[in-house]
Amino acid sequence: MAKSTPKARRYRFSARASLIGLGIELSRRRIWAPIEEKVQIRQKTVIYTPTDKLKDGFIGMLAGAQGLVETNKRVRPDQALQAAFDRQGCAEQSTISETLNACTEENVAQLGEAVKVIYRQHGAGYHHNYQERFQLLDADTSGMPTGKKAELSTKGYFPRQRNRRGRQLARVVASWYDEVVVDQLYAGKVQLTQALQPLILAAEEVLELDEAQRRRTLLRIDAGGGSEDDVNWLLARGYHLLVKDFSTKRATRLAQSVQTWYPDTKIPGREVGLVLQPHLYVRPTVQIAARSRKQNGQWSYAVLICTLSPQEMLTLMSQPAELVKDSASVLLAYVHCYDKRGGGAETQVKGDRQDLGLTKRNKKKFTAQQVLVLLGSLAHNVTIWARNWLAQTSYKLRELGILRMVRDAFQIRGRITLDQEGRVQRITLDRRDPLAGLVGSALKILLMPGNVAINLGEI
Repeated sequence: MAKSTPKARRYRFSARASLIGLGIELSRRRIWAPIEEKVQIRQKTVIYTPTDKLKDGFIGMLAGAQGLVETNKRVRPDQALQAAFDRQGCAEQSTISETLNACTEENVAQLGEAVKVIYRQHGAGYHHNYQERFQLLDADTSGMPTGKKAELSTKGYFPRQRNRRGRQLARVVASWYDEVVVDQLYAGKVQLTQALQPLILAAEEVLELDEAQRRRTLLRIDAGGGSEDDVNWLLARGYHLLVKDFSTKRATRLAQSVQTWYPDTKIPGREVGLVLQPHLYVRPTVQIAARSRKQNGQWSYAVLICTLSPQEMLTLMSQPAELVKDSASVLLAYVHCYDKRGGGAETQVKGDRQDLGLTKRNKKKFTAQQVLVLLGSLAHNVTIWARNWLAQTSYKLRELGILRMVRDAFQIRGRITLDQEGRVQRITLDRRDPLAGLVGSALKILLMPGNVAINLGEI
């Protein structure tokens, strides 16, 4: 009787062994399936399908590639990484670029629908418990500099880059969960005041907000969304608002009705006070003035517009209910809640610039750039979801932001064992990496259903 021989094993080294573990989990959850089902790009298939090439670009984002060209370095040589994401190879970066250029407005709509389906399946923001607490959405725009030959590249507002050309990214973030709800791309001269209403309607569609849910949703927006027309439109739709008044002249006038100014306990030199003669909108609002000294010694004024009651704001800020009798504490709660918007959309965009190369992949064709923006939104959310999966067993990983997840948690090197069919059987992480123990322990439990072994060793 002939002896059975075990299937031959192959060993591969990977600089992103931990990302391979994530790829296995993403494949098991069929994250990419809606894109394969919905996106139909009219391009001839020679070796890889158009959606395969989009997937290679997506893997490159998770692998820390700062541009499409880095896909050749980070993904193409790594057979184990490809296998983890159900790929049998990796397209050359120039062919990925050609596929992006072949995308039409129809393909952008198809990909947008697929990304929306994926978010509804896996996004915590979509499954938010509105009875338990308010949904908190931050809306903002961010400049994406490009060359002047790019479609819809115009002069606009780009911080510390005078006369720069580019496009604008408008984004809504579910701030309790660090998730991108919607991203929309506009010409460089478009600011939030023009993009706000379509942006909110898009987020409303993704989250499938009904009237009752809108009444339990707080929109936190900077002065670009604080025009009278926008404020009234949002209030009429039933949302709660925390927004800065667009008009500095009106803010200066409203501040004159403040009788008592209270010093800010967090920002020296800033004072806050209650506006006693507020501007009227279609719904009642609380209006808080803030002032600070300019270099010439004069006061600079701003006014915040909010629909939450003092009790609701203190609850939102996790402060004791008895502080409702302390005027200074209540006013500062409103102002500090607005200040936290810097940790919402602004922080998420900054993180995506640093780790996902948000502004490093510039395409001349506008539809190609729209596809990249949608893939970037998906990469952002997948990174957040991966952090949450891993943090179920290693709580310290929850403290990692997007940058450290992509740069550190996804970049732990190791040795990969593949079976005869090229499937990953074992991942050995380098024990000398400071995150190897935490990530390894989490991956061991996460990948248990797939019978993938995780251990630490000398690499």
